[in-house]
Amino acid sequence: MAWIHTIPYEEANERLKKLYDRVKGPDNNVDNIMMMHSLRPHTMEGHMAIYKHVLHHSANKVPKWFLETIGVWVSLLNDCHYCVDHHYQGLVHLLGDDDRAQAIRAALDSQDTDNGPFENKEKAALRYAKVLTRAPLAASEAMVAEMRDLGYEDGEILEINQVSAYFNYANRTVMGLGCSTRGDILGLSPNQSDDPDNWSHS
Repeated sequence: MAWIHTIPYEEANERLKKLYDRVKGPDNNVDNIMMMHSLRPHTMEGHMAIYKHVLHHSANKVPKWFLETIGVWVSLLNDCHYCVDHHYQGLVHLLGDDDRAQAIRAALDSQDTDNGPFENKEKAALRYAKVLTRAPLAASEAMVAEMRDLGYEDGEILEINQVSAYFNYANRTVMGLGCSTRGDILGLSPNQSDDPDNWSHS
């Protein structure tokens, strides 16, 4: 499951089990990316807080399916199959349209987002996320201005920035410690967006 020791749910001490209980899914299943933090539970708290707020918060205005799309895109650019597998399933669930989800995945896989099933402002956001992932020093005010000119408010541009940055963090956590999806239930997420303290996965 990982290159470092992790503590399973049934062996967790009281503090760790309380955190596991906050993030677990059905049958006490804890995603491996969260279990990676088990030796330093305070880092799990930090990880879940930023994840919940940038991707699953009711104050976000960018549609959640598109934030998930950015997550899949960044993860594909980083070759992080763990995050791709999890968040593509989340994208499929959010869209409720298998044909559209497959068309989006095909565009991302081919790295041809400009010809994918996206609005122009979404294409600009995906270009920005790619630059932020592959060559962050090349990110420019002009790219932000383009997104603004195409219809994004500055707060929405911040959301796009934060989701792109979060997935780069998550990808490196997973890939740097050998995290696999073995035993995970793909596609679960903390969907109670109106409650930022509710981290349970469903």
